[in-house]
Amino acid sequence: MTNKITLRSDNMMMGLFALAILTMPIWLMPIGASYPDLMQKFAIFGIFAIGFNILFGLTGYLSFGHAAFLGVGSYTAVWSFKLLSMNVVPAVIFAVIVAGAFSFLIGFISLRRSGIYFSILTLAFAQMSYNLAYSVLTPITNGETGLQLAKSDPRVIDGLFVEAGAGIPSTNFFGIAMSGYSGFYFCAVLLIIGFYISLRITRSPFGMMLKAIKSNQNRMSYTGLNTRPYALTAFVISGMYAGLAGALLAVTDPLAGAERMQWTASGEVVLMTILGGVGTLLGPMLGAVIIKYFENIFSAFNETLLNNIFSFLPEGLQEVVVSVVGLFVGEGWHLTLGILFMIIVIYLPGGLVEGAQRVRDYVGRKRHKKTSEAHQPQIAE
Repeated sequence: MTNKITLRSDNMMMGLFALAILTMPIWLMPIGASYPDLMQKFAIFGIFAIGFNILFGLTGYLSFGHAAFLGVGSYTAVWSFKLLSMNVVPAVIFAVIVAGAFSFLIGFISLRRSGIYFSILTLAFAQMSYNLAYSVLTPITNGETGLQLAKSDPRVIDGLFVEAGAGIPSTNFFGIAMSGYSGFYFCAVLLIIGFYISLRITRSPFGMMLKAIKSNQNRMSYTGLNTRPYALTAFVISGMYAGLAGALLAVTDPLAGAERMQWTASGEVVLMTILGGVGTLLGPMLGAVIIKYFENIFSAFNETLLNNIFSFLPEGLQEVVVSVVGLFVGEGWHLTLGILFMIIVIYLPGGLVEGAQRVRDYVGRKRHKKTSEAHQPQIAE
């Protein structure tokens, strides 16, 4: 009976998640976030955060180097566009495979340690990857300029079926251009698939083993169970998610640069996961949406726009309000994000998902209390 209830709730969650993602252009319109480029970022970094949560949320291993796999995925996808075809399918497949192989190498070494030592090792590998891409491997990465498409690229597969045009072709999914809403829906479908895989991993015996590693890895080791293969598998799966996100960044904008491997990109996905809720299914996606919304919407509020918004105020008061609000938007949007992050960490260690659960429980208690009072027998005076 319990399994049937869990399966029913999972199916309901999956359906609601898919509906919410596919209808983003509708419900994001009132808050000014319904344009395709931003929604693509929501989907792409949602995939990145969901994959990171498989490692950090389930096993407790905190990686500070996941941006390396994001960058590897982008470089692999662009090379696929240059050498093979502008069709996004080979690019996505090769990016996931190469990122998985790269994450296996890094995870095999890094997982010899745990705790802060594991985190520092992954950070070191990511910074080495960044420096290699920036300066040493310039024939492959094109250094600080970034890897870009060129008209002279061979594109072997396209050359067999499509006659070369005058300019650089755009990425496509069997003829459908990967720009605008079509690009968003391609990313959205992959996000839904990625969420479903994450859901199945979490509910599987393998997922239970990962949770046990997070709970007490030493106790499991004392029983004779080798936990390292499980942790390494989670690391590789997480790296493949990052590679997919990197490939989708190249799909929507065919450019790969070393900046995608910087430690700041790794720190960003950590913030997304913690902000939404570590170990939860919906939390990482929620955190990705909030951070990318702040980055793209709040950062656009400049002094001129603020003056227009508060133009109804008296001139002296308007200047004061604009100067105060300006500290938290525009170039100061990081301050707003930092304050929000502090509040979440201090008062909601389980992230925004925990906050939603507390509100739901509070409303449920209130409703139950009212129902109980309504059914109490009236005592005649």
